[in-house]
Amino acid sequence: MSLREWAANPKRKPLILRGARQVGKTTVIGEFAKEFDVFLHLNLERKKDKDIFEANDSPEDVLTAIYLLKNKERKKVRTLLFIDEVQTSKKAVALLRYFYEDMPELYVIAAGSLLETLIDVHISFPVGRVEYLALRPCSFSEFLGAIGENQIKEKLLSAELPEAIHSHVMKLFNEYVLVGGMPEVVAYYAENRDIVALRKIYDTLLSGYRDDVENYAGNKTERNVIRHILKNGWRYAGQRIKFECFGESNYKSREVGEAFRTLEKAMVLELCYPTVSTAVPLSPDFKKSPKLLWLDSGIVNYVAKNQLELFGTQDISEHWKGKIAEHIVGQELLSHNDSVLAQRNFWVRDAKNSQAELDFVIQTEQQLVPVEVKSGHNSKIKSMHLFMEQSHNNFAIRFWNNPMQKDIIELSSGKKYILLSLPFYYAEMIDNILKINSIT
Repeated sequence: MSLREWAANPKRKPLILRGARQVGKTTVIGEFAKEFDVFLHLNLERKKDKDIFEANDSPEDVLTAIYLLKNKERKKVRTLLFIDEVQTSKKAVALLRYFYEDMPELYVIAAGSLLETLIDVHISFPVGRVEYLALRPCSFSEFLGAIGENQIKEKLLSAELPEAIHSHVMKLFNEYVLVGGMPEVVAYYAENRDIVALRKIYDTLLSGYRDDVENYAGNKTERNVIRHILKNGWRYAGQRIKFECFGESNYKSREVGEAFRTLEKAMVLELCYPTVSTAVPLSPDFKKSPKLLWLDSGIVNYVAKNQLELFGTQDISEHWKGKIAEHIVGQELLSHNDSVLAQRNFWVRDAKNSQAELDFVIQTEQQLVPVEVKSGHNSKIKSMHLFMEQSHNNFAIRFWNNPMQKDIIELSSGKKYILLSLPFYYAEMIDNILKINSIT
């Protein structure tokens, strides 16, 4: 667990926990706090909590005031200080560096739902004096734990699910695709198993993002463009987009690009850019049109009115032109990556009369591993064949609806490569699977 690794480091710095609104930052820290002797929790949206920082200039005075406010005795024990909604106080942000310098024995974590859009704009962060971790929506294994399927979760995490229960696990995975990974949604579904009743929670989440627009945006035009994206952009999930006139609007490319980048900082979405290379290092081509990936497929399904089509489906790759299958795989590929710099990429070939596109590419230390999201016969993955013809790599991955299968593919050139076809539910285990197959 990354939080434990951070806490175990004697040279740790104050930790900034980043993530979209309602992705579970406060809940995660609340659970983590059980491992400490004292937990001091401040929410700077509360005036009395914020005033502590506004009225004091030294970390010593601040900490004394916190103990008094929380009515706790100050002792030399393992203490965690959690500052939520830290972006509301510039002084609180500035003091983070002094906690690091003057009180290294204190464990300090800060978080804020709008923090990402304010960095280096309205707030000057103490560069080199803090660390960062990203928090993502729940993965499929976490969804399994929430609904009580702990034995299946254990086998999934060890990549040892027997083929005999493949259909059952696929049914559970399709439920996850429908529900998504937002913690409040998952918790309610686990308790009630009622898809229809989730509408109120989705609406609350969406209202929160829309209400945040005033804080996201730098000016009136950007505010309007962000509103437009949050209202109309969900139906473009998993698709390549162009900024100019996005979503049948009259907005210019520069305006839309700035709005998208603002939402990307807030971790509400990601602009996934292509590479034309088949070898390391992976170099995204930012001149080419990106693919739009939202933070959560469950919200996408709700807003895009895709729930009825997916309900009870046997194969998610047959719906919405396969884009929801691609989107959920992309979500799972990133689910266990806590780096704030992590990005997904895909591959394109724009040769004249021979265009091709691969859903994702994963960079290991030595090579680029192509990833296709597609069910069906091996002859249908022509883009994969084109990539492998150009690559020195001999290993590729496909995610599909069927059980695990390994094939040796021979290309027209005579080159052979290994195609490992994995059921969708193994997408979050991609790093372990690459290690198992000695692809590092």
